[in-house]
Amino acid sequence: MDGQQHGPLSGFTIGVTAARRAAELGELLRRRGGAVLHAPALRIVPPADDTELRAATEDVIARAPDVVVATTAVGLRGWLEAAAGWGRGEELLDRLHGAELLARGPKVRGAVRAAGLVEAWSPASESMADVLERLLGEGVEGRRIAVQLHGEPLPGFAEALRAGGADVVPVPVHRWMPPADLGPLDRLIDATVARAVDAVTFTSAPAAASLLARAEHRGRLADLLDALHHDVPAACVGPVTALPLQARGIDTLQPDRFRMGPLVDVLCAELPARARTLPVAGRRVEIRGHAVLVDGDLRPVPPAGMALLHALTRRPGWVVSRGELLRALPGAGRDEHAVETAMARLRTALGAPKLIHTVVKRGYRLALDPSADTKYGTG
Repeated sequence: MDGQQHGPLSGFTIGVTAARRAAELGELLRRRGGAVLHAPALRIVPPADDTELRAATEDVIARAPDVVVATTAVGLRGWLEAAAGWGRGEELLDRLHGAELLARGPKVRGAVRAAGLVEAWSPASESMADVLERLLGEGVEGRRIAVQLHGEPLPGFAEALRAGGADVVPVPVHRWMPPADLGPLDRLIDATVARAVDAVTFTSAPAAASLLARAEHRGRLADLLDALHHDVPAACVGPVTALPLQARGIDTLQPDRFRMGPLVDVLCAELPARARTLPVAGRRVEIRGHAVLVDGDLRPVPPAGMALLHALTRRPGWVVSRGELLRALPGAGRDEHAVETAMARLRTALGAPKLIHTVVKRGYRLALDPSADTKYGTG
């Protein structure tokens, strides 16, 4: 085959920590061939059930703000819908009509106008940093500023306004809490530590913080950080999302545009580039997370087979003993027969038995092409 019969993420497993829009991100990854392990790191408190949002709404109605900053379309809509459910919708709209309304981006502008409101300004960059710069440039001394949040605080935003003399009213729409069922999150942590996923995606800073906090609670934080630092890239939708990971010394992948599509594009470029490619027995063998491309033909491989293959590729062309291969097999015990069984299944999965040679009484070796000896250090 020409290698075009599969997507760029075929053979890779990607962890998804998103709660909101997880289905959309998962679908984008699957369309490109990836397998998805979904483990929501957060749950969303509905606005109608949130006493903090109701208190902030009553505060805005009681004392009209001079400025309202709308950060997300879904957050603004949720705020207005919740207020309407409490019988305060018209009063809230009246306050918003009388304020200078700043919309962070085009989606928010659409929600503003759909509500019958008109924004005073919106940054072309869609950046809250530019919103902050405008406000501080105008002067905020003595001004009352309501900031619609969506699940997470905006680092330094309210603090900078307060330092400038503003009275800031945070409006916490769709507040996030730890998931009710921690099982999927625990499984993702374990899979990351075991290198059973090839990347983990984050679309919000609280999700990244929640994953780290859960790992720390279970005593697995050091192992998780080691995996994220060395083997399992953390892909973040933007720099704010990456902050909890970077605070732990973890480098992150980020797209140029802070959207889920570009985030997936980054993984489509990064993961295939990380795959190990070797010329073996006249074939081009590319080793991915849970599959192998043999001359462009995607061959799924069971976990035990991948464990053996990784052990063989650590020293391509060299003989690897049965004892060493046995140690590489998860949960194999001390029976070297398990190596023979797993090796037979690996050869079947690869569809090319000659890729791996049996060396009688010694072990097994990849049949690395002689021309590759110098390049791959096989002597």
